[in-house]
Amino acid sequence: MTARLTLVSHHLCPYVQRAAIALAEKGVPFERLNVDLSSKPDWFKAISPLSKVPLLRVRHVGKEEVIFESAVILEFLEDTEANPMHPADPLMRARHRAWIEFGSAILNAIGHFYSAADEAAFSNESKALSQMFARVEAELSARQNGPWFAGDRFSLVDAVYGPIFRYFDTFDRIGDFGILDGKPLVLAWREALSKRQSVKEAVGADYPRRLHAFLRAKGSYLSEIIRLQAIETPQARSA
Repeated sequence: MTARLTLVSHHLCPYVQRAAIALAEKGVPFERLNVDLSSKPDWFKAISPLSKVPLLRVRHVGKEEVIFESAVILEFLEDTEANPMHPADPLMRARHRAWIEFGSAILNAIGHFYSAADEAAFSNESKALSQMFARVEAELSARQNGPWFAGDRFSLVDAVYGPIFRYFDTFDRIGDFGILDGKPLVLAWREALSKRQSVKEAVGADYPRRLHAFLRAKGSYLSEIIRLQAIETPQARSA
């Protein structure tokens, strides 16, 4: 499809990242436009029915269409662009779509984790996340050997889980929460995804700083861990 594409984005949004990864993997040129979601411009509210990112603005033969919701954007790119990322087999394609949905559920659980108000809730959310990744570990163990979800072929499932694992790069710098412990296949997948060019380039260089600042400002139990860490670190250096 010959069209001009603009991915309306936010610096931290993992759903934006999965679309950016898919576009990069398919070799599709696109513009990227970041929006301040704390002060949404009128033009954005006018074209985003859910007031969320990502949006894909598609300009084709003099007209513009706006596609919203990341899963729909991914499917649109599969329908219109070369280099398919879904399996050809309908049953496996459905399986992949199901694990993409599971990835969205993990993102919701990550939100509950970093928003937990107290230690008890934080512990419960940590255990819930660990159990979800245990299901991923079991799925990976049943698949063929290879660095990616489907073995040697990078798929849309990989595009979805790359942004998920990126959270843990920051979580690991804050503390050892043990969520991925005892899951060697998940850890190997995370490592492979961290080295993939499309995954690395789906965020800006300032992403770690922005995410750390966002987590610190949440007013959650994790925020308090970050605050105490900041107080203790200078003391440790002066000891």
